[in-house]
Amino acid sequence: MSEATAELPDHHQATQNEKLVIGASSLGTVFEWYDFYLYGLLLTFVSSNFLTGLNETTSFIFALLIFAAGFAVRPFGALVFGRIGDLVGRKNTFLVTMAIMGLSTFAVGLLPSYETIGIAAPIILVSLRLLQGLALGGEYGGAATYVAEHAPTHKRGLYTSWIQTTATLGLFAALLVVIGVRTAMGEEAFAAWGWRLPFLISIVLLGVSIWIRLKLNESPVFLKMKEEGKTSKAPLTEAFGQWGNLKLVLIALFGAVVGQAVVWYTGQFYALFFLEKTLRVDGATANILIAIALAIGTPFFVFFGWLSDRIGRKPIILAGCAIAAASYFPLFAALTTAANPALAQAQISAPVSITANPDECSFQFDPVGKNKFDGSSCDIAKAFLAKQGVAYRNVPLPADGSVAEVHIGGVGIPAVNPAGLDPAAKKAAIAEFQDRAKAALTAAGYPPKADPAQIDKVMVVAILTILVLLVTMVYGPIAAMLVEIFPSRIRYTSMSLPYHIGNGWFGGFLPATAFAMVAATGDIYYGLWYPVVAASACVVIGLFLLPETRHRSIDD
Repeated sequence: MSEATAELPDHHQATQNEKLVIGASSLGTVFEWYDFYLYGLLLTFVSSNFLTGLNETTSFIFALLIFAAGFAVRPFGALVFGRIGDLVGRKNTFLVTMAIMGLSTFAVGLLPSYETIGIAAPIILVSLRLLQGLALGGEYGGAATYVAEHAPTHKRGLYTSWIQTTATLGLFAALLVVIGVRTAMGEEAFAAWGWRLPFLISIVLLGVSIWIRLKLNESPVFLKMKEEGKTSKAPLTEAFGQWGNLKLVLIALFGAVVGQAVVWYTGQFYALFFLEKTLRVDGATANILIAIALAIGTPFFVFFGWLSDRIGRKPIILAGCAIAAASYFPLFAALTTAANPALAQAQISAPVSITANPDECSFQFDPVGKNKFDGSSCDIAKAFLAKQGVAYRNVPLPADGSVAEVHIGGVGIPAVNPAGLDPAAKKAAIAEFQDRAKAALTAAGYPPKADPAQIDKVMVVAILTILVLLVTMVYGPIAAMLVEIFPSRIRYTSMSLPYHIGNGWFGGFLPATAFAMVAATGDIYYGLWYPVVAASACVVIGLFLLPETRHRSIDD
């Protein structure tokens, strides 16, 4: 340190310390989110390398379930590491969670494929994904609590909003790395082995993160509690075994976090999923478009955190949920028109429907891979349209033995009645039906994929940016609110559980659940009812039960 620096006044030194706290905590959490979301971005490559012993549809479903497993275990990570954080301190706990996350991600990059080690590959992959979820369950609460306990009361929303940028920045960083590696190597090399590089890079990020975080001291609030002997001896019992605090956990969960979670995952993950799987925009283009929207929208996390210090956390979060619930259907309809105008036009000019006996129609979701959905004419018809990503309307037929029929515009194509057919004959009949149906779809103007020349990229980015801005409204102030709701002695534990139940379960399962809802109904927008209903319920509950917390002391 130079002599000039040594003579700086105390308030400047404090500012430097606050910047270090925010920077180190945020950077480390960015890297954790980078690790966690890589799996989602590289789902297709993970599926093709570790689930090749299964058929294409089933391997993709399993890949989605493995992705969801990381979300499912997050609340358990919150319990385990939240308890440790309240017992032994914030800093050391999130150093441990960071190490677990970084090493688990690095290991995915080294994991041999299914062809090399067989069934052990998906088993190890599931184990690594579970470790990632546990680590993330402990990381966020620690980082948010640590920053909040360093912040002045009137800047708590602003300071913690930097932690709120980390999930989006982590996704953004993962997108940039994937796009960069993919572009540099070319699709063939990336598909062969280059997809492993983004996972392997995480070991470098881990080293940088741990080096930075080792420079931090323990939270002053925790040190004060420890000196006064006021730390909790049984954080889990105090947090969830006493009705006074448990009631706050439930109000925080259903009056704020659930709405925040579904808006976050709809605005970022489901939007990307919708572009790729439903609107058939190629993966590289979809990634670039959403990366631009994230870059435009991310500063607003800090803006809404700052604004919550002035007008309150509650009105901003609930307003974001309400606007999202009211706007999702028109926004996604506009996204369809902008990203794949040929598909939008075909849906209007040549709507598709299936006439079938509902009793012979199965739910088009098979996690065990035993059903080929070829046991009835309805199953054969729906399986084909689901695979093509074509929206359709269900028209019930009486149970009179009639064969299901696909109607494309004015053309009716009977599906196959598999009864009495031997396997070879059934396979040939299904292939013939599919060829006729594909020809009819093409004739009706249904494109096999979005035409890059027809994509209105400016409009797509504008719509995606609006979705991201809604995310920033609900997510920017949530950390400050959660920290302020709970007492310091059980804060890490109490805030972590509702956050990770909301984001891990209600949010994390949103893409797979919404996709299943679409497959069941044939309506490409039907999955949006999930976030719309959840966000609306959150507004009602939060309006009556959620407290405003911005002026609360967090030292008690």
